[in-house]
Amino acid sequence: MRLGLEERLDRLEKSKEAYELGLKHCPNSIPLWLSLINLEENLNGVTSARAVLTLARNKNPHNPQLWLAATRTELRHGNNKEADILMAKALHECPNSGILWAAYIESMVPLPPSQWMAKIMDALRKCDYNPHVIAAVAKLFWHHNDVERSRTWLDRAVTIAPDIGDFWAFYFKFELQHGTDENQKDVLRRCIASQPKHGEKWQPISKALHNFHQPTEAILHQVVAVLGKEESSQQARQAPQTDRL
Repeated sequence: MRLGLEERLDRLEKSKEAYELGLKHCPNSIPLWLSLINLEENLNGVTSARAVLTLARNKNPHNPQLWLAATRTELRHGNNKEADILMAKALHECPNSGILWAAYIESMVPLPPSQWMAKIMDALRKCDYNPHVIAAVAKLFWHHNDVERSRTWLDRAVTIAPDIGDFWAFYFKFELQHGTDENQKDVLRRCIASQPKHGEKWQPISKALHNFHQPTEAILHQVVAVLGKEESSQQARQAPQTDRL
């Protein structure tokens, strides 16, 4: 919490020193590494972030979160070929990682179904139907306007992992776009009943100081708004990438 406050107050160099000190004592703390990587990228750019990512992976081999951070870093800077190379290495080193296979599946969004159907079945088998993979499959069907299949797979994701708020946010966003008022109310009711606490997007928003007393419904709407902004940015990046994979 103190480190987060330092960053919010723009004491970035002080935050960097604190992260580095923390990692000397806790070199296996992935949240600390990810925070330092993000800070390094903001302070000194992608080259410095790469160096920290490499050091983090050397100290913590076979960690899918660090591999995912590396691929996303390259994508943020338009280095798509490098991102593809890193993803291939990541899946070789962590062949059963749900979050890595989910990211790989999502990268296939611009491609026609004939090019990804076999790959998603392979991912599902390797990850034992991991909920992150299931949610990624739902997004593929959503992108290709297969509404019923997308709804079915989103429902599977929240049923398997009701504590992950990101899945509820994707489901609610989907129903806002394609569902009836009844569909939307049903997803909202189930989300509130589940009281999700986790999720890459959900946790930072729900734990923000200004959201400390906010109900689940308010957090859900905030996460949906964030997903919408990220979707717009991702579509802009993927527009010229249809020849990838």
